[in-house]
Amino acid sequence: MGAEVRNVKPGDRVAYTHPMGAYATLRTLPADRLVKLPDGISSEAAAAMMLKGLTAHYLIHSTFKVEPGMTVLVQAAAVGVGLILGRWLRAMGATSIGTAGGPEKVALAREHGYHHVIDYRSEDFVERVKEITDGAGVDVAYDGVGKDTWRGSMASLRTRGTFVVYGAASGPVEGFGVPDLAKGSFSACRPTLFHYIATQEELDSRAQSLFAAVTEGLISSDVHQRFDLSDAAAAHKALESRQTQGATVLIP
Repeated sequence: MGAEVRNVKPGDRVAYTHPMGAYATLRTLPADRLVKLPDGISSEAAAAMMLKGLTAHYLIHSTFKVEPGMTVLVQAAAVGVGLILGRWLRAMGATSIGTAGGPEKVALAREHGYHHVIDYRSEDFVERVKEITDGAGVDVAYDGVGKDTWRGSMASLRTRGTFVVYGAASGPVEGFGVPDLAKGSFSACRPTLFHYIATQEELDSRAQSLFAAVTEGLISSDVHQRFDLSDAAAAHKALESRQTQGATVLIP
């Protein structure tokens, strides 16, 4: 511990999300990047939720503030961030529409709070969104897939709706231009978590809000896959081939 460190002490259970160097058994980190874990949060749950849970928090509370009665589209609803968003959006009083690939993932997304789940492998999700919303479209589309889905996400928006692309599971968005926004006076944003937890105060605030939501039973981060740290390559192959559900953790 550095001589000036005050927010944590030896023996504390801590968690962090940091852009470099995570695949290690030991790390040195700035103290202002650490948050203390409350007793009700297991270390494994924290490992699964820090990145995904904080991402879900800033998406629905800051990038686009979801209000009760709004209708929200979430791409890839049966993976980490998507599963957290499903339960959180329901708790907030929003109508949630998720997309997922295959019957098992559709069922999983439904179990995690989505009002409607569309199997993109067998259905045209843009047309289904129009049916569900009686042609109006959604207030906001959260898209962590990117290349394969962004056009459909924007086509699902209501007039003056907001497109939020926060990831690129299928590759980065290609071909997007400002004229695309004119089709419905849309807004678009490409946020990054680390801009929303840049200060220790903001990190602590978001983390405490996240932990409280878990403790109160509003959301959870279910671990569906566990790999030894030495099998990290296998974990990546499973993720890249879309063979995973929910959260995946590496165990040192």
